[in-house]
Amino acid sequence: MPHRVVVLALDGALPFELGIPQRIFGRSLGTGSGGPGRKLYDVVTCSIRPPGPVRTDADFAVLVEHGPEALATADTVVVPASYELGPVFEEGRLTEELAAALALVRPGTRMVSICTGSYVLAAAGYLDGRPATTHWSSADHFQRIFPQVRVDPDVLFIDDGDVLTSAGVAAGIDLCLHLVRRDHGAAVANEIARRTVVPPHRDGGQAQYIHRPIPEPQFATTTAARAWALARLDRPILLRDMAEQEAMSVRTFTRRFREEVGISPGQWLTQQRVERARHLLESTDLSIDQVARDAGFGTATSLRQHLQAALGVPPTVYRRTFRSSADASH
Repeated sequence: MPHRVVVLALDGALPFELGIPQRIFGRSLGTGSGGPGRKLYDVVTCSIRPPGPVRTDADFAVLVEHGPEALATADTVVVPASYELGPVFEEGRLTEELAAALALVRPGTRMVSICTGSYVLAAAGYLDGRPATTHWSSADHFQRIFPQVRVDPDVLFIDDGDVLTSAGVAAGIDLCLHLVRRDHGAAVANEIARRTVVPPHRDGGQAQYIHRPIPEPQFATTTAARAWALARLDRPILLRDMAEQEAMSVRTFTRRFREEVGISPGQWLTQQRVERARHLLESTDLSIDQVARDAGFGTATSLRQHLQAALGVPPTVYRRTFRSSADASH
């Protein structure tokens, strides 16, 4: 059976964020030899009340066809943001209705929040003593209400195993793509990203608030340098080489890069090389040494160290895991 994702729609929900899980998980297909394979996820939306309309922060309601009993069937529960959290937001306390609904969630179910949905997870005790994030504008308030949570206001999302939290809106897309990548590998996640027309991978540790997400007119950017680097990841790339592509000094280029991307050029290069290595491990029979060279790590030892740091597993284990996953989805 496909992995079941249950989305909890609360009054005051943001329609965009409410639709993210369906858009990402609902379109995820395994890759079979004859084309697209089976659905990897079954996505349903539920309310904490019997089926019926749920208010949103827009000028329309959504008709939800499942009641809280759907939570008992979930492998993953996603709680999007809401602007009507009441005592959850003000006091860190669940309402009786919400507490009763969450009590139906089976032990071991993966819990995920988008934006201020983190308040619900924290009020239910899922985040006690754990790292978490939320929208940067709510981070200080969130920390005051839930002092037992280790809040990081700067990152896009945090994967703490069976509990994951994300910042607002687009970071919810990043987190859902991260889960698809974690469950089924980079190839499946990248295909969903292409269909959704979003970047295939933004690391969870990337900055929430990027000072210049859209360059000002006539303002020099680092786009050409990034495209140049992506075309030659298998070769040594120096910071001054990237800066030369934009006719900037190293200092200016580094500052502009951070303003636009949210991380340093070196961190970005490492991320791109890890992604290249993942793709090669999943989709080819190249030796580990050759994957290391093609991804720009040079040696199998360097590849092993970087993959272990990024994913917690060595290349051979990663390849075996996702080859098995691909076979199962045929």
